Order: sequence, then structure tokens, then C-alpha cells
Amino acid sequence: MTMKQTQRPLEIGMLLYPGLTVLDLIGPQTVFSWFANTHLVWKTKNLVYTDTGFGVQPTDTFETCPRELDILFVPGGFGQNQLMNDAEVLGFLAERASSSKYITSVCSGSLLLGAAGLLRGYKATSHWAAREALRAFGAEPVEARVVVDRNRITGGGVTAGIDFGLVLLAKLRGDDAAKLTQLAMEYDPEPPFDAGSPWTAGPAIVEQALSFMSATMEKQAG
Repeated sequence: MTMKQTQRPLEIGMLLYPGLTVLDLIGPQTVFSWFANTHLVWKTKNLVYTDTGFGVQPTDTFETCPRELDILFVPGGFGQNQLMNDAEVLGFLAERASSSKYITSVCSGSLLLGAAGLLRGYKATSHWAAREALRAFGAEPVEARVVVDRNRITGGGVTAGIDFGLVLLAKLRGDDAAKLTQLAMEYDPEPPFDAGSPWTAGPAIVEQALSFMSATMEKQAG
């Protein structure tokens, strides 16, 4: 196994916002971490509280984030809905996308890319409960863990962020780098239940999940 350790670090801008799902962020960031400078970006450098209640410290503001990024990344989360008409956030995404190599997301982060006008005419995915909403932004929803369409790469819900990260790392630093990272993370999942999608979980569990997510989103909005 060989890797070009002399390659420059990747520059990654990862959007933060109140109510983001932390695993959407940390899964990909862990995959990229050996090979990248990570910029955690928000409007201010104040702590940003995730949808599970603990804070993440931004490293950059919209003004200080590097202009040219290898990866522009948007996580999902219950707080995403509050940003769909936020001109400052959408403007930042649109501006940085113009000079980024890859424009990417995990989970409902793809809806923010869509709202910024960045998925029109592209295939994309999202969390299963939000995927069809991509049509409103001119995207073609695809049922998959990871969807690659030119320089748009989108991941499905939450845990799909690790798959997403490995796919993108392989594109940028080669298959060996991705395989090494997967092994180091011991990413060899054996879930205890076959309930990871609405098609295997069954109608009763799906209904409960939708009710829970709806209630949580309303609480975040309040």
C-alpha cells in the first residue's frame, strides 16, 4: 500500500449551524482528518449547539473561510429548516461553490444546497424522509447511500456520511488512502437490527420515526 504523503492537505469548509446533526459532520470529518485542514464555518465564532445539545466551536466565519476549497460540505439536521431562506447562509454557499472543487452534503444538508441553487439539474440524495423534497430545487432524487453527479456528491442520512467520506477521499487521494482510513476506523458495520431503511423497518416503525422527527423539528423551531 502506497500513498503520496507529500501531497498538500485538502482544504475543507464544513458549514455549522444551530441544530445540525453532529454525526453528519463528524463522520465525514473523521474520514478526511488525516488528509485535510478542516474549517468549521459559521456566522460567528460563538459555540454552535447541535440537535443533541452540545456545542461545536467554529474555526472560521463566512468572511475568514478560505475562498478556494477542495470540498464545500453541508451537514443535515433538524435546524436545517430554519436556514432555507437565510440569505447570508445561502449566499455563502453559492459564493464558495463557484470556486470549490466538490460541492457536497450529507442528509438534509442537500436541501440547503438546493435552496442555494446548487443542485438544479443534478442527481442527489438526502435522508429518506427528505429526499423527495429535492425535486422542488430542480434536482433528481436518487435512493442511494452516496450519489455522485459530476462535482456534486451527496450522502444519505446520518451514518451514510462515512460512506460519503470514503467515496470522496478515494477520488481525491486514491483508493489506498480510503481503504487505510476505513480500516483505521474499523468501519465494518454489523447492525443489530435490519431496520436501517423505511423498507426494512416496517410501517409501524416508520410512522413512529416520522412522528418523532416532526416533533423534534417543531421543538427546534420553537
